Formats: sequence, C-alpha cells, structure tokens
Amino acid sequence: MLFKIEPRPDPSKKMKYLSPLIAVVMMLITGLIIFLILGKNPVSAFHAFFIEPVNDFYGLGELIIKASPLMLIGVGLTVGFRANIWNIGAEGQLAMGAVFAGGIAIYFSNSTSVFIIPFMFIAGAFGGMLWACIPAFLKTEFNANEILVSLMLNYVGILILSLLTHGYWKDPNGYGFPQSILFSESALLPILIEGTRLHAGIIISFLAIFIGWIFLLKSFIGFQLQVSGLAYNAASYAGFKYKKMVWFGLLAGGLAAGLAGVSEISGPIGQLLPSVSPGYGFAAIIVAFVGRLHPGGIFLSSLLVALLYLGGESVQMNLDLPSAVTGIFQGMLLFYLLAADFLINFRFKVKSKL
Repeated sequence: MLFKIEPRPDPSKKMKYLSPLIAVVMMLITGLIIFLILGKNPVSAFHAFFIEPVNDFYGLGELIIKASPLMLIGVGLTVGFRANIWNIGAEGQLAMGAVFAGGIAIYFSNSTSVFIIPFMFIAGAFGGMLWACIPAFLKTEFNANEILVSLMLNYVGILILSLLTHGYWKDPNGYGFPQSILFSESALLPILIEGTRLHAGIIISFLAIFIGWIFLLKSFIGFQLQVSGLAYNAASYAGFKYKKMVWFGLLAGGLAAGLAGVSEISGPIGQLLPSVSPGYGFAAIIVAFVGRLHPGGIFLSSLLVALLYLGGESVQMNLDLPSAVTGIFQGMLLFYLLAADFLINFRFKVKSKL
C-alpha cells in the first residue's frame, strides 16, 4: 500500500494557533520518556526542570533575564521572517553588538559619564546592523543565499569576539583568563528590583514587543513585509520593492541582536567573554516560530524557552545530567512544532493501485 502527500484544501486556522500547545505537550511527554530511560524519577526530574528554577522571587527574576534577549531578538527576526527573509545570523550579530559596545565600555573605563550606557547601545545597534548588512548586500546585489551567508557569519563574529578577549582586550590582571576588564559602574545597567538581577535592559525587550506589535500589525511597511512573504508576485505587482524588504528584514534582526548583546554584557555579565551568549541567537528562531511570528506569542514563547535554559542548569546541579538536556528540549519543541504544522497543511492519502 502506497501513500502520497497532498496539500489540504482548507487548512484549519484554529489548529495553526493550537499547534504550539500540541508541540509543548509532545515535548513534555518525550521528556518524560527520556528521563525514564536515563533512570531518573520523572516526578523529581520534572520538578527540578520546570518548578525549582522559578519557585522563588529570585528565580522569577532570572526567568525574565533569560527571556529578555530571546523576546528582543525574536521580534527582530520576525520582521524578516514575515517577508520570507531568513536571517539565521543573530548569534553573530549579537556578538558583534557586544564587541562594539564593549569597546566603548573599555575605552571609557575611567569615565563616570551618564552617556556611556546610551553610547554603548548606539554602538551595539550599529555593530549588529553592520553584520546584518553583509548578507543583505550579497542578497540584493548578487542573489546570494541569505541563510548560508548569515549562518556562516555567526562563526566569524564569535571568533572576532574570542580573538579580542584572548588578545587585544584581555584583562592584564585577569590571571590569564580570556576576558576583558570588568566594566565600570557607568557602563553597567542599573538593577530595577533589589534582591534580584533584573536590570534596565529588560525594559528595551518589553518595548520591542510593543513596538513590534504596532509595526508588524498596524503599519504599512509591516503590511508590505507580510504581503511580500505570502505572495511575492502580488507584492511586486503592487509596487512593493523586494530589495527594500530584504534590507529592512535583515537590518531589523541585526538591530535587535546587537541591542541584546549590549544588554548581556552591561547587565548580568559585566564584561566581555569569549562567548557572551549560550545560543540566544539560535533559540530566538524557535521563539519566533513557536510564537507564530506574533509579538504576543513571542513574549509567551520566550518565557518557555527561558525556562528550558534554567531547567537545564537545574538538572545539571540536582540530577547530574549534562547541559545538552537544554538543547534536547529545544530541539524537540521545534521538531514537534514543524511536524504539527506539516500535518495541518498536508495530509497522507492512499494511492490507488493502477
């Protein structure tokens, strides 16, 4: 008996929004099976993974800190994704944002000016956008694949950061560790709530959700982006310029990633390290799609993925499991989301025998 795959004539709109919930449930069920295979008590494992990291006020603060760069980058990437512009380079753009902002903090390490933080954010935004300009230019001028170009640039950006922290910007009093000097107080974001590490950078992320909602759903440019992604020929016929959409989509992602890099080094880290991100640039892609490319959904999905980060750290300490657990759960979430979306839009049909 043979099967064929064919598009559904009328895909369910309701299931489109229920599919993230289905993906989360399937992720939890598969996680239960994995914990059983590893010989861990599933109740204890789930408590350590999903409850213990946020069972107090400090833990909730850590959840928001982890979610902050994810929601910021997720909104930025969504601008391009809605137009079918695939920016996979947010990790490198984040690193370059950190490099440009970190250079400001190091150069003015003895300054007490209140303008250091604003200068750092301007420099970080420029660094992220500059890195995004490369795939945008190559796409519009030579029709290079932006997926491959932006993906490869991740490694270049991270290696530039590593080169600086191992060499030119290495702290001479850091006992040989590859790190920059600790930033001065003027280069650190203020703490919003005492007893937590919640810093002012989260305000930018929440603003990004609000601005993203207005821009993507209420503005004419947001409409152009969506039409370009859904029907390129119709967008071209309407006079929408595709090259403009490419630049806009990629630069928005670079801007958001650069700002996220600044928030990380001037917030919870307080200096430059060879790696300032545990993979936020890649995880934000999952956040964007689990959130259905909608700012409200991105807010909720960023909290979920942030919890996976915290849960991975918790089971390392409490259950002696490897850090790869976080990546496994993130991968399962994306896999089940893609599988659910596939079944929403396509169906299997038995082929008639000839």
